[in-house]
Amino acid sequence: MTPIDRRGFLQAGAIGAAGAAVAGAGLATDARAAAASRPSAAHPASLPFHGHHQQGILTPPQREASFVALDVTAASRAELADLLKTITERARFLTTGGTPPDPGLVAPPRDSGVLGPTVVPDSLTVTLSAGASLFDERFGLAARKPARLRTMDEFPDDALRREVCDGDLLLQVCAADRDAVTHAVREIARATRGAMQVRWRQDGFVSPPRPSGTPRNLMGFKDGTSNPDTGNAAEMARLVWAKAGDEPAWAAGGSYHVVRVIRMLVEFWDRVNLHEQENMIGRRRDSGAPLTASAEFDDPHFENDPTGDVIQLDAHIRLANPRTKDTDDQRMLRRAYNYDGGLDANGNLDMGLVFVAFNQDLDRQFVTVQKRLAGEPLTDYIQPFGGGYYFALPGARDSSDWLGRTMLA
Repeated sequence: MTPIDRRGFLQAGAIGAAGAAVAGAGLATDARAAAASRPSAAHPASLPFHGHHQQGILTPPQREASFVALDVTAASRAELADLLKTITERARFLTTGGTPPDPGLVAPPRDSGVLGPTVVPDSLTVTLSAGASLFDERFGLAARKPARLRTMDEFPDDALRREVCDGDLLLQVCAADRDAVTHAVREIARATRGAMQVRWRQDGFVSPPRPSGTPRNLMGFKDGTSNPDTGNAAEMARLVWAKAGDEPAWAAGGSYHVVRVIRMLVEFWDRVNLHEQENMIGRRRDSGAPLTASAEFDDPHFENDPTGDVIQLDAHIRLANPRTKDTDDQRMLRRAYNYDGGLDANGNLDMGLVFVAFNQDLDRQFVTVQKRLAGEPLTDYIQPFGGGYYFALPGARDSSDWLGRTMLA
């Protein structure tokens, strides 16, 4: 089949920037699936805030999310420390819940009231990550920059718009309901006004499993079937958490945080026959099963199809995770979110995928996989256009600790 020309489509209708975005690597990174990594309706009301690692990384993806990249306007290292302490304090309160203090008769309210008189945690997580630009000359942090952190690469199939890329900090805010996410973003922004400003923002959502198993993306395919097992501590230590020695000592327990949004050219995708769609992905659309198997979580056994007679050699799942001994440590932990930005300026549907991945080693994992995906057939129907590389900070250990303390120590 001759691919429908997405480049002509993009020239005829420039991508309208409906809110900021983040663009990305493949639509489904293959690795061992785990029930713990899939969304569930049974989220606890409050997730623990303190720990060696931040929440929002191994946490089962909540239904709603917002990714907010920020430029720091603090004038000194001391002001940066105050900013990070304030973000920590607000995140600690918002994820725990409670009643905001009464400000008195003349002062503004201490809370927007979006959640009512009492803040409910609603499975909220706030994950704070640092971009490469935070480690410039402003705050004397150059020697402390994580070893592989840099401005996001532009890959051959990308069309990045730098105004919606990168940023000094990234807030990943996730919760069970949209109002809890909106409330948290608003309250943190209010508390930090004057020390940072929003660079870009992208909201996302996780669809419910239909009919079961892994949720679907807006191309209709299950997305994130093969994640590493978040309940396997050894696996997480090997694939997700940064280690002292490879990184500055302060960075141990953090993780490289990739966020990219992929616009899906759904008008064209919806005109492709199902057989061709499934060949491009390497899975059946209805069940999510590999084309060589019968159930979603079955191993595709590429070794039994070495010439690509069933799962093509350039199918997405085959390139993303060849399932060989040499590529095993290239797997990454993914949290996939759909986005729907309405219409662009030319009346075309603006929707797609917020790609999120946590990696122990940015180059060994995300970058290597993304290079392998270059030129895959799917690139005619997707358009990466923004986002960034960040480093998720180690967690706040207790009520006296704050995110970024070890980085600034």
